[in-house]
Amino acid sequence: MQLTHTLFEECDAIATLTLNRPERRNTLSLEVMTELRDALRWIGESKARGVILAANGPVFSAGHDYADMVKRDLDGMRRLLARCTELMTAVQQIPQPVVASVQGLATGAGCQLVAACDLGVAAEDAWFQTPGGAGGLFCTTPMVSVSRAVGRKRALEMLFTGDRIDARTAADWGLVNRVVPATELQAATLAFIRRATRGSAFSKGLGKQAYYAQIDLDQPKATPTRKR
Repeated sequence: MQLTHTLFEECDAIATLTLNRPERRNTLSLEVMTELRDALRWIGESKARGVILAANGPVFSAGHDYADMVKRDLDGMRRLLARCTELMTAVQQIPQPVVASVQGLATGAGCQLVAACDLGVAAEDAWFQTPGGAGGLFCTTPMVSVSRAVGRKRALEMLFTGDRIDARTAADWGLVNRVVPATELQAATLAFIRRATRGSAFSKGLGKQAYYAQIDLDQPKATPTRKR
């Protein structure tokens, strides 16, 4: 697996993918999203038990790379947004638990990426935002993952206002699981994913797929039944 924009490390069956374009605020260009998607799929087929999604630099991800978007025609934009969907889907399709480790700002598609992860740990200095509502746009793509993480009223507050929410609010709303001091982010994330992956990897993989298969169904359809 050859990576240009991200770093890969595996230790004791925990795989870490780190966005590594701090000079670009870890924006998600088509190339970056393709690389992340392919890396996640590769990890999904490996013997890794869990995945940490992290970022280098002061910003987790500033979302889509507008320098990459501005030169694209309509078909090019459709391909880019389709790739974004493939990336978010890959996070949830692989059998391993995926935890986002977030420092600084996660905005737009960066916030979407956090919301798409199974779990999340944020540093106390982290901020989250769907900024379209603050101007003349609307974050329709981030809306999908964010609304499934935080619920209708809170998602619409973020989407309509474009306001940033801090890490404590993000934890209270369900966008991340817990908040820790910035100096403890890496250690806390690793400890969290180790707890999430203990026991049978096979059962965790089946359980994750079952969770996403049933979450949008009504209760009778979601409840496992056996034919008698």
